[in-house]
Amino acid sequence: MMSKTPVDVVPDVLVLAAIDRAERHRGGDARGVPVWHVMDHLDIPRRSGRARRLHARLDELEAAGSIERSRRHSNPVVALTSHGRRCLSRARRAGESVELPESPQHRRWRDARRLAEQEIDRVREHLRGSLAVAGEMLDGDLSPDSDMWFVLAERLRHGCRCMGSVSYCLYEWVEPSDELADIDDRREPIDMCLDSHGQNRRRALRAGRRSIRPLEDG
Repeated sequence: MMSKTPVDVVPDVLVLAAIDRAERHRGGDARGVPVWHVMDHLDIPRRSGRARRLHARLDELEAAGSIERSRRHSNPVVALTSHGRRCLSRARRAGESVELPESPQHRRWRDARRLAEQEIDRVREHLRGSLAVAGEMLDGDLSPDSDMWFVLAERLRHGCRCMGSVSYCLYEWVEPSDELADIDDRREPIDMCLDSHGQNRRRALRAGRRSIRPLEDG
């Protein structure tokens, strides 16, 4: 596990490294990231003394020409300048410590995996119970009314989606690298075997697969 940043003082090089990583993990072509993204990469609470000191540090880095500030959709963003990137590169070549805390995207992956490990047995039992009810309804002497089937359909759908999510988070979601943005484009190699309609349908079904929903919702 990566080390935490110092409690009180964040060296300039770590601030630059956090901006660099936040830009890479954001994805897209637009330059700059919101300041709160930088705080997340430094593991700094947004309403804290450390956050206020970070804003003062950003003022100093901007004055030194290492970063530039702008606004995007009325939100303040920061970006590295070419001078800032050179400073960061020199620090890395010189062997300075630029080890950041765990990235937000890695933390999301780890938290989802831990939750999936905790929930998978309960999800399995919930789905087994729903399937057992379906079997009883199919094999019973009296045919259930239509409402019972509609209610069971929702229960089965919810249980199957929960099972799909825990399976994906445990066995298919590859541990993200710090080098690239971990964005789920909902594409898989098997999609190449499908026509365009089938690919679109499969990607639609994968929406939200990284989010493990509580069983109580269904």
